[in-house]
Amino acid sequence: MHLVVVSHKICWPLDAAIPKFATDGGFPVQMEAISELFAQTTIVVPCHNDAPPTGLSPLAGNNLNVFPLRVPKGTGWRRKIDMLTWIFRNGLPLWRQIRLADAVHAPIPGDVGTIGMIFALLQKKPLLVRHCGNWLVQRTYAERFWKWSMEYFAGGRNVMFATGGSSEPPSRSNPNIKWIFSTSLRQEQFANSTPRSLPVNGKLKLIIACRQEPRKGTDVVIESLPAILKAFPKASLDIIGDGSLIDSLRQRVELLGLSKCVTFHGRIEQGGVIDLLKEAHLFCYPTSASEGFPKVVLEALASGLPVISTKVSVLPELIGSGPGILLEKADAAQLASAVIELASDNTAYSRMSDKAAETAQNYSLEKWRDLIGETVREAWKVPSLASKPVGFDTAREHS
Repeated sequence: MHLVVVSHKICWPLDAAIPKFATDGGFPVQMEAISELFAQTTIVVPCHNDAPPTGLSPLAGNNLNVFPLRVPKGTGWRRKIDMLTWIFRNGLPLWRQIRLADAVHAPIPGDVGTIGMIFALLQKKPLLVRHCGNWLVQRTYAERFWKWSMEYFAGGRNVMFATGGSSEPPSRSNPNIKWIFSTSLRQEQFANSTPRSLPVNGKLKLIIACRQEPRKGTDVVIESLPAILKAFPKASLDIIGDGSLIDSLRQRVELLGLSKCVTFHGRIEQGGVIDLLKEAHLFCYPTSASEGFPKVVLEALASGLPVISTKVSVLPELIGSGPGILLEKADAAQLASAVIELASDNTAYSRMSDKAAETAQNYSLEKWRDLIGETVREAWKVPSLASKPVGFDTAREHS
């Protein structure tokens, strides 16, 4: 089967002479895993033409190729207005790519993925939709539309996943929507998931990795440092990631006189993130943002790091089982208190570190890939995705 993936994920060319592309985050490894299910996979995404920034990973996989679209302009309302022009210029090529597909995967939220989902529905293609945001909270009309559309269309050959996890189903109105976790780790990467120990010299290393955007929690970690340094004068903080707040965060570090103990690493590729996690002792993630399933938390757990976070989205399911501490709110004083308490108790730290590695084992890319594969094979009534079954009915064959 030929799968077309339509996403808003921005990509860059690796080499002008070779049609290969790269992007950041967990998208490349997830697309590689999905491509292992299908005979052919085409990723349809907006792509820049300029030189790529640092910290990207290539889009590669089993018979995987990229079909570039123009990047929508602006943000917020400007982007929404520009999408009319974008659809005029890119709508026909996107429609044709979906027409050539045996099935379509549309990750949402995201405007490009939403258009892909609508085009797939209009062409009556077997559809896989993954809601990758916070399914439990809808703050905007767009978020309400995404949830409504999934609840309305889920069922039959329309496979709908909500990213997260709970003992309750994602939707009471449509039981066809299923929970799915999110991950960026292969099973082989768990082989070195061994329990950690606190430093004997007091050089406590804290770390946070995320997009440096409002409510993600990096500012809270920075504000907690003065209190932590009183208890652990040799403590330090690694900050991974880039974003709109990076300059103000640097300024705040300077103002608090923390420059000697805070390191900004910017955006780095996944292997570099894992290396820094393995050197740290505590992963601090006091987020109050609308999270889906933060993959970096799994990466921290897989590195044996206890996680101090908040009761947002799926984090209570991950952390509440024992591999860390859940704060009542994203507060610097609460975070500092939790760090000092845990870093002063070797027994509790070792127990949480052991539980962290154990918890992460349940969330490999292979398990994620196989869950998707089993679900779509059953819904699309095909014995194999690696080849096109005889008599498989698509809109293309009957148009």
